[in-house]
Amino acid sequence: MSHGQGGSQSQWDPWTPQSQQAWTGEGASRTPDWEALAEASEARAKRRRLLFVGGGALATVAVGTAVAVAVMNAGGGGTPDGPPSGLPSTAALPSSSATPSFAPTSAPPPLDPKDFISSATKDTAPLGPDTLFPGTRVTMGSAQYAKGPTADTTDCASAVQGTLGTVLTSNGCTRVIRATYTQDGIAVTVGVAVFDTEAQATKAKGQADTKSIVKPLSGSDVPAFCTGAVCRSTTNSYGRYAYFTLTGFTSGKDVTTKDTAAFRTGDDLAAFTFQQIRRRGEAQASAAANQ
Repeated sequence: MSHGQGGSQSQWDPWTPQSQQAWTGEGASRTPDWEALAEASEARAKRRRLLFVGGGALATVAVGTAVAVAVMNAGGGGTPDGPPSGLPSTAALPSSSATPSFAPTSAPPPLDPKDFISSATKDTAPLGPDTLFPGTRVTMGSAQYAKGPTADTTDCASAVQGTLGTVLTSNGCTRVIRATYTQDGIAVTVGVAVFDTEAQATKAKGQADTKSIVKPLSGSDVPAFCTGAVCRSTTNSYGRYAYFTLTGFTSGKDVTTKDTAAFRTGDDLAAFTFQQIRRRGEAQASAAANQ
């Protein structure tokens, strides 16, 4: 577009400040080129829209990056699969397979039953014919023996014969308890000599000889036996007790080495006496352990 005659023509640049714009003509109104201004305004609007769209995409990318950075920072800078930094490491966690440990404990050793029957100071349970030889009969395996008369005395020499009286007295015997058992015409008298200590009983056992014999105890349904016939005797000790047996036939005949039934009867009653003395110690040890 041109305004006026004979002057130079100039074009208005929308990107140049107005203070530097060239105007057409030299008239007093100095009217701008409105068509050129409109085109420039449209061009600027398009450029702004493009800038806004591009800027929004950049902003979205920036926000996403910030979120990713924030998530990684929350993970303590470790890998996405790693444990959070706020938890203890694997080495610090207790192992489920670890065996718990406990302070060592030591149980007291079991009480020895023999200790209670080796000294009169500890062997304080009731003692008599009924405690050593209870009931009316004794069963040993398939054999049964009927209990006959019993006796109890503090005059140890009066309950024995031969050399046994001197042996018992010299070693401090305080008591002799006797009982007689019978089976099929065979009678056995068991005599238990009581001492204050195991050492005394052991010494008396060692000093007894073939002439150290307990006196047979008869009466009631048991006829006299071993009053002139050959009989079999045994000697033993356990704890503070020395015990003796004398086995013979109630018919008065001699016992020989062929009389296995007489030997078995005497051995059974000796084993029973040992068991009774041992049970006495076991009962007192058990009572002491439960106190």
